[in-house]
Amino acid sequence: MSTIAPIPTAPAPSPLVLAPAVSPRARRLASATLWVSLPSALWRFAVVLGVPLGLAESEYDAMLIPGWGYLVLPLLCAAQEGLAWLTLGLVRPWGEVWPRWIPRLGGRRIPVAAAVVPAALGAVACTVYGVLFVWTTLHGAMEITQWGNWLMNICYVPMVAWGPLLGVVTVHYYRRRTRG
Repeated sequence: MSTIAPIPTAPAPSPLVLAPAVSPRARRLASATLWVSLPSALWRFAVVLGVPLGLAESEYDAMLIPGWGYLVLPLLCAAQEGLAWLTLGLVRPWGEVWPRWIPRLGGRRIPVAAAVVPAALGAVACTVYGVLFVWTTLHGAMEITQWGNWLMNICYVPMVAWGPLLGVVTVHYYRRRTRG
């Protein structure tokens, strides 16, 4: 009699080993980046929508309102919030493993440097931006009412924290991913 040989099966893929758990503090700091970037984005949307913010016409002209500013300001807001959202990848599983739908990379671990280098550069850029904002706010001459100036500062000052928050979360990600 003839016997049928069993069909060889492919070895089972090894389970994906994720980095150690994310600390609650790192999760809170990553979430805070979304909150510190939101008020300035809302302020710019208010400019586009025509909400009175105490600005003189010359300030609207400088922001190209009316004109290209109607496109540029919302795109700037979307880019800013998108970049802030990426900070969550440093504390979520999607920041450690490529999504399955990406050809050739799907399901593989994201190299630590692929996340840490852009995040570190972003932290430096956000910190420099925050410092420059404070400098220009204190030394700039805008045509704006006093209440408008207060409102703008309330909306923009939280962004000063974005760079340091991103820096702390980036260091946490690096340490967590490079531990044995």
